[in-house]
Amino acid sequence: MTESTLTWPMLRDRIERVDRSSVFRLLIAATEEQRLALARDLEAYVRQVPADRWWGDKGNPAAGVGLAAIGCLPSAARAAALLCRRSVRDVWGRIPTRLFLDLARARQVPWLGDLAVRLADRLDRDAFHWNFVAALLIETGATPPANEGFLRGWLNGVLTVDPHRRAVPLADRLRDDPFLDLVLPSIFEVDGIGNHLVQGRWDNQRGVWDDTPIFPTTLALLAGEGRLDRKVLLDGCLGRFLRGDRPGALRPFLLLHETLTPTVDELADRVLDYARLLPDASSTVAGLAQRALRVIDDAGRLELATLLDVSRQTLLRREKGLVKAQLGWLDRVARRHPDRAGEVLDVVSVAFGHEALDVQDRALTVVARHLTRVDAAAVAGLAVSADLLGGDLPTRAAELFGTAGASSGETPADSTSAGLFGLPVPTPAEMPTPIGSAAELAEEIAALVHGGETAVAWERILAGLVALHAVDRAGLADALMAVLDRHEDVFDNQTWVHQHRLVWLGEAIRSAITPGRHSGVWNRMVSSRRTSSAAGGVRRVTVIRGARDDDSFGLPDSGIPRSFDQVLGLRIAEVAVQLDRRPVPLLVSTPTSVTGSLAVEVLLGRIEAAEAAGWQPWSRDLEQALLRLPRETDPTLGTRVRALSSPSGKRLAGWLAAGGASDPVAVRVEQRPEPNRSRNYWQPAATLVRRVVVNLQPAGEPLGRLDEQLFTLHRRTTPTIASVTASDLWPATLPHHREVVAAWALPGIAALADSDGRGDGALLPLLAECDGPVGSAMVLALAYTLAARHEADRVAGVDAFLLLSGTGTEFAAGVGRELGDLGADGTIKLSRVVPALADAARAGAGATVWQVIVAALPGLLPAAPRGLPDLLALGAQVATHRGAGDPVPCPELTAVAARGGTSRLATEARRLQRVLAG
Repeated sequence: MTESTLTWPMLRDRIERVDRSSVFRLLIAATEEQRLALARDLEAYVRQVPADRWWGDKGNPAAGVGLAAIGCLPSAARAAALLCRRSVRDVWGRIPTRLFLDLARARQVPWLGDLAVRLADRLDRDAFHWNFVAALLIETGATPPANEGFLRGWLNGVLTVDPHRRAVPLADRLRDDPFLDLVLPSIFEVDGIGNHLVQGRWDNQRGVWDDTPIFPTTLALLAGEGRLDRKVLLDGCLGRFLRGDRPGALRPFLLLHETLTPTVDELADRVLDYARLLPDASSTVAGLAQRALRVIDDAGRLELATLLDVSRQTLLRREKGLVKAQLGWLDRVARRHPDRAGEVLDVVSVAFGHEALDVQDRALTVVARHLTRVDAAAVAGLAVSADLLGGDLPTRAAELFGTAGASSGETPADSTSAGLFGLPVPTPAEMPTPIGSAAELAEEIAALVHGGETAVAWERILAGLVALHAVDRAGLADALMAVLDRHEDVFDNQTWVHQHRLVWLGEAIRSAITPGRHSGVWNRMVSSRRTSSAAGGVRRVTVIRGARDDDSFGLPDSGIPRSFDQVLGLRIAEVAVQLDRRPVPLLVSTPTSVTGSLAVEVLLGRIEAAEAAGWQPWSRDLEQALLRLPRETDPTLGTRVRALSSPSGKRLAGWLAAGGASDPVAVRVEQRPEPNRSRNYWQPAATLVRRVVVNLQPAGEPLGRLDEQLFTLHRRTTPTIASVTASDLWPATLPHHREVVAAWALPGIAALADSDGRGDGALLPLLAECDGPVGSAMVLALAYTLAARHEADRVAGVDAFLLLSGTGTEFAAGVGRELGDLGADGTIKLSRVVPALADAARAGAGATVWQVIVAALPGLLPAAPRGLPDLLALGAQVATHRGAGDPVPCPELTAVAARGGTSRLATEARRLQRVLAG
């Protein structure tokens, strides 16, 4: 081979044959002029490679393209632009690093360091191909950017140890690491990075795996050697604590702080940081700060004013152990400074407003112990603060302060009160204005692709696509073709064809702007695949075929699984097909409220306009519109409805005459893991004893295909892993049948409490804003969400609780019975429920919370699960909201209260009995 033989066809052939050695030899043998001449051909080639070619092993051009990039491109900017294309960036690991660097050296490119930094800056959170980028940085000595992707890649590199190198300690690997000093500050600055620092180590001496995180202890070891600066590590830990993070991510930093064992001087130098942490940080970090401040105080180096200021905020924290420790500390300080006891007790009285009665009790005990050391004015002030006490404590405080006859300030609820007191019920917002231009539509689609997948966004995009197709096809083509090109990895991903709405949206866009010219995804969508029919036979179904044949278009025979998630998929497929076959000027199902509700008069006007213009709404579009209609109709619309003559108009009239789709019958079902069977991937945690869900049975003749399918639900008697993957879309499908949505979502909602689910609690406030009866599914969903493992989900449960309370909906007794049943055997943790109910009570739903507690106690008292004393204490606080006709707690309460001893359960039962007795 001679220099003159290098041509683009020759290089492309070697690339496509995945012959990287030949690619290397061709480029090494060529002149610089010949290599640069192929730059544009290479860039054009990469743009034209089909997306699926980059995924497999056969014919994958990644290695050859990577070598050609460093061999042919003239600058770091152009090389980075090519290598950072999404399709190429995902396969950096296939580029042979040694050959890549040999080519760079042979060309003597001056910009390799610049390229390395550009590539490092584009590493994503997964940083799978960090080794490739690191090799370039080491080769050039360039300084990497302080970004999350590079840090995560470096951590993966130093913490992933070959089994054959177990004998090499991490300290030895880190001591001479070229990046350690560069990335060390970022370790304390990147949120969530602590989750990657919890890896243990292999203990050679014992021959076992040690779960103690090795990374923080190694940093402390290097600090002890002088390799790392203790000040940098301590300040980094405190900075991380002040910024906050999830508890698991903070664990290695807590361990590092503990292993460093700060001296009194080091602690005192940072006293203000610890003082900031104690009131506001997570419980474990606050405990660390409390211990640090105690050490400083014991050394006589903590100012009393600082302690009192911090304590005022700390005493209202929810963590009772932390608050009680602070009260004990203040008790000792009052003995140590009797001349300032009045100031100390004034701070202690802040705990009178704590949510837990036993904390209030402890604070009152501390005040009583030192009351003789304060003057009359201080006593009077403490007596005023005692108005915050709850349960039976006001009576005790009145005797202590000499204010007999004073009350706690609570006002019993009126016997007719049903729930919230003066809290307005928010009115759901109206839908935003329709999309008015092709450019705006393109922006909304781009936002959808980047994570803005909400019901409102989908409805506006589908409505805008159909409407603009009718009036501005040329403008639509100009604006949306760029969107398709920019996001080809999403819209042309054939691996998602049967399950992803964005892929179907891509085909709908193509139908709107290039009729008849679809991608390979369309071919996959129209090709037959076999599936079992309801009758037990086998039929060939497709997404597009189902959308084409209106008579058979529905969930069972559309090629889309029967679920709430896929109702929107059916509608998108209908848009994709019908824009080619039978375009219409608008969608009739676009809601008028963000909840998904559609005003009857608006739908009536749309169908009247369709009749006047001589067109008919699409089948599934009309069916979705009907399912969004409110349960009650303005009777003055009757004349207009009866005047409708088209098929869609007659269907609307029939729907309204029937009163809409009949509510299905809910059947409570208990699911239990099958005995003597090994756990598989689809089963929840092995600790799950049971899960309660709801099946649905139609109560009347279905009015359409969608209500026929969605109002029927049969779950197995064994639990499975589940989640609500599109929770904001579900209520918008059936905004006036929230019980149906809750039934479908129950496995995912239950997983919030009985497994490790997260985030699905966001569905509950959306359902509370919707309409329809509250039955078994909704009360179970509320019970599980109030007991959710993660606080954000419990907050969502409280929001839903308050919304339903404000509407006067009867649900409290049902929630209480479910909490009693699920909490009795530990299916849910009652200790999570009580703080959530306390939040609801403080927000004004005291009467509703009391009804929940009364209904829960008969199931809970015989079993006495953990958290029951706290529930009884909460009951004593909210019992003042009981109405004259409210039921009294069960006989089991009297039995528990009559027990001897000083157990907390008996103590709180007696307290509740005293409150109820007046």
